[in-house]
Amino acid sequence: MPRKGEPFPKADPKPVPPIGVRISTDMERRSYGIRARARWTDPITKRRVIRSEIVPDEAAAQGFFDQLRNSAVTGMDTTMTLMEFVTSIGDRWARGLDPTSTGETYGIGLKLRVLPALGHLPVMQITAGIIDRTIDEWEQRYGASTIKNSIAPLVRVLDEAVRDGMLTINPAKNRAKRSLNRNAFRTQPAEQVSPRAHAIPDMKTLTKLAKACGRIDQSYSDFVMLAALLAARSSEVSGLQVGDVRFDTNIVVISRQTFPGKGGLVTKPTKSRKERRVPILEPLRPVVERLTAGKRPEDILLVGPKGGVLTTATVRDATNWDAIVAGLGLPDLTRHGLRHTGATWMADAGVPLHVLREILGHASIETTRGYLHPDDRHLASAAEQASAFLSRSGQKRRASRAVPSRRSI
Repeated sequence: MPRKGEPFPKADPKPVPPIGVRISTDMERRSYGIRARARWTDPITKRRVIRSEIVPDEAAAQGFFDQLRNSAVTGMDTTMTLMEFVTSIGDRWARGLDPTSTGETYGIGLKLRVLPALGHLPVMQITAGIIDRTIDEWEQRYGASTIKNSIAPLVRVLDEAVRDGMLTINPAKNRAKRSLNRNAFRTQPAEQVSPRAHAIPDMKTLTKLAKACGRIDQSYSDFVMLAALLAARSSEVSGLQVGDVRFDTNIVVISRQTFPGKGGLVTKPTKSRKERRVPILEPLRPVVERLTAGKRPEDILLVGPKGGVLTTATVRDATNWDAIVAGLGLPDLTRHGLRHTGATWMADAGVPLHVLREILGHASIETTRGYLHPDDRHLASAAEQASAFLSRSGQKRRASRAVPSRRSI
């Protein structure tokens, strides 16, 4: 299977008759079957083009000729595999996507998961059922985000197939809703789906984690504290500048993110493309005071041991992250779990939902609502009311109200 750094897999499409050309055909019997041959003249180059195929019998040969004649109507090879189709359309499927983020992420999903699983199939034979079974296999190995980033490029590629007349409808269209509905977590209990499940339980544990990372270098400890106590993404911590820290108003302004991209580091606006203001919590104040001391506003707030930008991969590899979090009893904690930590603590502290949404930069308040602690008190109240209704005294009171009094008669 190709890796991220390897070139995009390609399969050169077979020659297709241009729209409207006349095709001549012939068959030749061989010891191993029939050679079906089609010929036409390219109207632009005036060159003779030949395409042949070995088939078992005359019926298969006629089928081959019919497919080519259909191709001459649409200008597309109706037998083309998904791999060949992706090669033929190039980057057309990625139009309108940011090539430094979404486009690159979708391209990786297409290269590492979609084409290895479906690339050998003819486009016209790809059905919703085939896609569903493929997603079922992915759900055994990947998380919801990875699956979403694999379905999305498949939808875009098959949209192009619909536009080219190879498909009447896009069989991947509604499949995208599976990961959005968290179907990838269907075998997990609801409390494990919540982002709260990926948060550090308390400040004591966060301090232990920061100290463990700090033994390698102080910058790694600072990274942990900034990501957790600002509830920020790793790329947003990397993008912070000294001038973003506003001690006069006690806030940190998050307006950009920095992450590895094609050709080096990429700096761009935040995911929501909006500036966020996050309060400076007291445990974080000594860290930002030290990091800003003696620096210019345009300087990078946090740099690594060698003076470069810290990324989530740098922190993971340099600190041996997996071993550290496993030693703390948090084997599933990722760097993004630090953002979940800060968000969860703010929610538990009683920060209003609409304020928490602004701090986190969520487009939907329903996403923010996932950080709230489950409150089942209304269910307990309902149970008390129902139990009282079903008790003997409750039934007697109900019966007495149902019988009309003699006065009313």
